[in-house]
Amino acid sequence: MEVFIFARFHARPAEEERVKQALQEVVPPTQDEEGCLSIHVFRSIRDPQVFYLHSRWRSEEAFETHTRLPHTARFVQRVEFLLDHKVEAQRCTMIQ
Repeated sequence: MEVFIFARFHARPAEEERVKQALQEVVPPTQDEEGCLSIHVFRSIRDPQVFYLHSRWRSEEAFETHTRLPHTARFVQRVEFLLDHKVEAQRCTMIQ
């Protein structure tokens, strides 16, 4: 069953560009993963400190594999200090 990930990132003041860069850098290696069907990054128009990452995975197992890869670990380490909260991520399935 396909899994969709919705993650929200709220940058600390003056860290928006570093969060944006980290998100942009994690996309290419993630796209290359066998289980990744798509991945996109968004930035709020009304609040430039808010970013979203949406990804689609072949299965929950594929996403679990992704969470253990070096580029994912580097990304998490890099952004956790640039945010003013813990990363908010939801694993979802499509209902319609």
